[in-house]
Formats: sequence, C-alpha cells, structure tokens
Amino acid sequence: MASMTTLARKTRSAVAQTLFVATFALAGALCAAAQQSVAHEAKYLGPGSCSAVACHGGLAPMNVTPILQNEYSIWVVKDKHAKAWSVLQNPVSQRMANILGIGKAQAAPKCLACHALAITPAQKGRDFDNTDGVSCESCHGPSSNWLGPHTLKGATTVQNIALGMFDTKDVIKRAEGCMTCHIGTADKFVDHEMIAAGHPDLVFELDAYLAVEPPHWKANPDPFNGVRVWSVGQAVQLSESLKRLSRRANGPIWPEYAELDCMSCHHSLTKPEDSWRQNLGYHDRRPGNPAYNDAHYVVFRALLKDWDAGASSDLEKQLDVVYRETTKLNGDRKAIASAADSAAAISGSLAQRLNKMEFNRESTARLIRAICADADHISAGGVRSAEQATMALDSALIAYSKSAGNQPETRNAVNALFSQLDNPSAYNAPKFAAAMKHVSASLR
Repeated sequence: MASMTTLARKTRSAVAQTLFVATFALAGALCAAAQQSVAHEAKYLGPGSCSAVACHGGLAPMNVTPILQNEYSIWVVKDKHAKAWSVLQNPVSQRMANILGIGKAQAAPKCLACHALAITPAQKGRDFDNTDGVSCESCHGPSSNWLGPHTLKGATTVQNIALGMFDTKDVIKRAEGCMTCHIGTADKFVDHEMIAAGHPDLVFELDAYLAVEPPHWKANPDPFNGVRVWSVGQAVQLSESLKRLSRRANGPIWPEYAELDCMSCHHSLTKPEDSWRQNLGYHDRRPGNPAYNDAHYVVFRALLKDWDAGASSDLEKQLDVVYRETTKLNGDRKAIASAADSAAAISGSLAQRLNKMEFNRESTARLIRAICADADHISAGGVRSAEQATMALDSALIAYSKSAGNQPETRNAVNALFSQLDNPSAYNAPKFAAAMKHVSASLR
C-alpha cells in the first residue's frame, strides 16, 4: 500500500511538472505570437479582463508584489473615472444635451468621447458597454496584445510597452494621456458652446489631480517627486493647450471664447469706485476685450525664470505674440497659430528636461518664494491663474514639509488661498495677491 502511495505521488509530481513546463511553453508561445501581432491593430477587452482576484481585483493591497493587486477594486469603488458615464444621466447633463441638440447625453458621441471608453465595434476584442465609464484601457491602452504576456514572470515594462501598453510610469506620457480629455484633442474637446450649455471649463494641474485620485499604484519614495510631477505637468499642459489654440486659430470658428479668460466677462459687477479690475486698468489690451487665458503658463514662468533664463526668454517671445494677437479678437490667425506652435515645441522640449530634474528642500523653497514674488502679476491674471498658483503652492508645500517639518502657518495661508476660489465670479485680485505674499512670509 505504501509503495503504491509513493508511486502515485511520483506520478502526480511528474504530471504536475509536465503540465508546468507545458503551461510556460504555451505562455511563451502566446507571448511570441502577441509580439508578432503587435503590428495588427490592438483590441479593447474591457475592464472585466482586469478584475480577477489574482490579478487586480483583490480587496486588500499586496506589499510583497510589484503591484498592489487591488487596482480594479479601488477604481470601481472609489475612482470618479468609474462614474464618468453615470454623471451623463443627471439633470444638468440632460439639460446640457438638450441645449446642444445632441439627443441623450449618455449616448451622444460628443459626451462619450471623454466620459467613457468610446471605441468602434471593430476595436472591441470582446463585448462590453460604455457604462463602465473611463476604465482601465482608457489610460493603459488596448490590452489584447499585452494582457496575457504582462502576467508572465519576468515580464518587463519595456516589453509590455512594446506590445502596446501605454507608458503611464513616464510622467510626460502620463500627462499627455490625462490631457487628451482634460485639455482636449482635435476629436474631443470642450468649447465655448459647451460651456454656455453648462459644461465646466477645463482646469487641470497634474500633481494636484493625482493627489485626489485614489492611488492604485505604489508611491514614489522621493519626497520631492510631487514637485517634479508638477513641473513636468505644467510644461506638458502648456504645450497641449498651445496646440489646441493653434488648431482653433486655424479652425472655422474664431475667436473661440473658451481660449479667453472667462471671468473677463463673467464676474460680479460692482460700483466703479469698488472695481479692482478698473483700478488695475487694461495696460496690455484694449478695454473691453477679454484677455487670453494664460493660466497654463503664468505660474510655470516662475520656475523657468529661475531654472533656465534663456529658455524662458525664448518662450516669452512667442507667448507675447500669442497674447497680443489672441486678445485682439480679430488678431492675425496665422500669427497666433505659428507662435503657438513654436511655443508648444519649446515647452515640449522643456518637459523632457524637467522629467530628469531632481528637486530638493532648497529648490522647492525657492520655487515657493518665486511664485509668491510674482503675486501681483499672477493674481491680476484672474481666477484661473490664481487656481494654478494655489495648486502649485500646495504641491510644493507638501513636499517641503516632508523635509523641513510641518509648516502650520504656511499651511493655513495656502488653505486661505483655496477659500478665496470658492466663488470665482467674486474673485478679488488684490486680496488674493496679499494672501499669496503671506504664504512666502510664513515659510520657515
């Protein structure tokens, strides 16, 4: 009996070993086949492909693996991206769709472009619908070529990217991916018509938005990584916003008011003697002309002037043309597009350099003080510029405090900036500038 048991164990062991070898041989073959098929159009398989407990659907994070393995669970329960389609059913979205005459918002291509994984039937490798909202492959790319191979032991990020996975680990690529919706492309965008119908105008800052995103990744241990992410995000945001401006200047509708400072017109009216806008004057444009919305650059320029004065000067020359011609309303479209394209190229190259830059306590403190030193100019740019300044100071202060210790007075000062942004139409530039200066004065 004992000998038969031993024989059975040996047989099972041999079979198991054979199956193990065969399985990995098959996996290797599948990986090779996937590499050969990468030239073919990759297909989308839907978020259900990532939901297995052994993959990304676990309930608790794993600390002994390179990934948390509960990424799907975090997304489906906590991430607003998973609810992006469902918001199209609320009364405001329905009213907006009615105003625009596009039918039901939850089925309109204009809305689905950013509120769902909107693809053609031919791009689907299996059936799934749009109700999942902005899901895994919206950010990580169509998975048919890399889904199997990326689970193999020893699979590297480089190999996965070669198979079509989107490189979200690269901050530039991550920013570019986010901005396909948060800034827009030629195919998906928010214009003044949509804003008039009720859609929020687009505001974005990479590090601040990542901070409120439920993390489904392991944090970078560098305490100053957030400052680098902010700087790269600013460069990419500027580049993408300028590309958008160029497209619109070359497009059928100009001026496109979504490129201008909304609050130049949409602000609370006061008696002339109480108007800070009239008190500041309109030295850089004709009174009555809405200003170009330069919030994508007005804070970033503080970093550039300190970091690379030459690059800053080259960029400023092109942006001066953009501002001057765009603010004219009937400005030279070709000049706007040309200057915007040139500035976008400069900003794109700066993003590559900033992605390799290392920040520390001293450089972060210098950045905070440089931004605050430009408080009068930034605050005069309007509420969107003030928002960018507040998010930048918040990111920098978080990083600085990890090294220098808690900064309670400065934290309260930054929080006070946020409170001034609660009602955009009632924004007050001199008051905001004074509060920014207090941030710098309180830093220890």
